[in-house]
Amino acid sequence: MTEHSHPASAPPSGAPAPAPLPALSPALGPAAASARATVRLAPDAAGIARAAALLRAGGLVAFPTETVYGLGALATDQDAARAIYAAKGRPGFNPLIVHVADPADAGRWAVVSPLAAALIAAFWPGPLTLVLPLRAGAGIAAAVTPGGVSVALRCPAHPLARALLAGVGAPVAAPSANPSGGVSPTDADHVLAGLAGRIDAVLDGGPCAVGVESTIVAVDARRVRLLRPGGVTAEALIALLGDALRGPAGEALAAEDVASAATPAPTPTPAPALAPTPAPTRAPSPEAPGQLSSHYAPGAAVRLAAAGPRAGEAWLGFGPDPAAALAHDGPRATLSATGDLDQAAARLFALLRDLDAALGGAGTIAVAPIPQTGLGRAINDRLRRAAAPRGEHDVRP
Repeated sequence: MTEHSHPASAPPSGAPAPAPLPALSPALGPAAASARATVRLAPDAAGIARAAALLRAGGLVAFPTETVYGLGALATDQDAARAIYAAKGRPGFNPLIVHVADPADAGRWAVVSPLAAALIAAFWPGPLTLVLPLRAGAGIAAAVTPGGVSVALRCPAHPLARALLAGVGAPVAAPSANPSGGVSPTDADHVLAGLAGRIDAVLDGGPCAVGVESTIVAVDARRVRLLRPGGVTAEALIALLGDALRGPAGEALAAEDVASAATPAPTPTPAPALAPTPAPTRAPSPEAPGQLSSHYAPGAAVRLAAAGPRAGEAWLGFGPDPAAALAHDGPRATLSATGDLDQAAARLFALLRDLDAALGGAGTIAVAPIPQTGLGRAINDRLRRAAAPRGEHDVRP
């Protein structure tokens, strides 16, 4: 097993120094946010065993899933769960996703309706999170489920994540392994750039294949509400659920969502211009993670659905670049030169990080239009939140 220690004063080579440790919210109490040496663990049996032992002892371990890297702690340990919030600087009202090793584990922690069981059979293991009624006496820590009524559950598909969860022998709460509000991590270096010195270890499984977080749905007896687009597309959900799939507030899905699921997807074309997320109505707390208005944000501003880069901007393209981008002498990259949404999703967060670094964490990243189909919905959701006014703790579906 190869281990490399990354203390707070020595982030990995080429990575920016971690931000100062956040002040703790009074609601969270004195959770463990003190500086600690962070160990990079190899993706072998010894590394998995060490990571599992750290988690069982109440430590914080980042690990890969097929979507992004998660920051894990025992979901049944209140102090360990609170330490996640402290390490990330995460608002105490924002719930955590609980990861389980096997689809059959869901019923131990939540009430699983026939509709939920159908979703589990179709999409687990995989990038789908189900918000379900919390089973009475389940033992999930209160810090994991603010409000204590429901719990967000996922069984990841990544073999390293599943081996780790099996080794722990208990559910693991894990949001994305980055400082709260920032760009999600899709490799171990991203984790260390933001959290070295705040967590015990990162299990290095290389780049994440999907690249955007899981789709989140809330399930009751008769309907499923789509709370966050992600790695399972709306088209795939509609194919299983039909009109039982609804919007975040229970509304019917937009006509274009239903139509795109019923017909083959056309060759991607530029979408209409997307405005940054407008000011939302404040809710007391989000029903699931990933619903805050400002999220996934680099240091630079983000300009959406741009026809091309302006002077001084960085350019993030999709499909063939316009002439203005080809002639641009500033930083530029492409999510997918061929317009492949799977490739674009897998590259999104890494390229936002690269362009942000090239701009020194300031300036503007101009982003080409992304089709609002398939994984394009998840990409556009992340970009809208990245472009929103920073520091917003308002909730928006």
